[in-house]
Amino acid sequence: MRINDCVLVDFPKIVDARGCLSIVECHKHIPFTVQRVFYTYSFSPGAQRGGHAHYQLQEVIIPIVGNFDVKLHDGFDEKHLTLTQSHQGLYLAPLVWVELSHFSADAVCLVLASEIYDEASYIRNYQTFLQVARGFVNADTVS
Repeated sequence: MRINDCVLVDFPKIVDARGCLSIVECHKHIPFTVQRVFYTYSFSPGAQRGGHAHYQLQEVIIPIVGNFDVKLHDGFDEKHLTLTQSHQGLYLAPLVWVELSHFSADAVCLVLASEIYDEASYIRNYQTFLQVARGFVNADTVS
């Protein structure tokens, strides 16, 4: 996978006098079936999240409240974004290193994941990630 596979996804936004409603449907707005949902919040000043990649897992991260910065790296290229819209998510392809930072005081980050939690699905060492992403190591042999 390449960094260009990581794209912003606009979710339908329905607005009326009561407020806004956004919808996320599997295989319609996101390219996978959601197996896990989690969210992070109450960030300490200067906090960073992520700092890992996944072998196969796909995710969509959504700034439900507030905003934060995202840095992506695919072993070759790097991309920086600021997520600010709760009706927009960032699709994260497998084998992309992600780092989240600069959270607003009210930030809530919702994550939709394609697999249940499995520690073995994570690449937490950046040098190992670079080797796998650049094809120096077979992803099936690294755990």
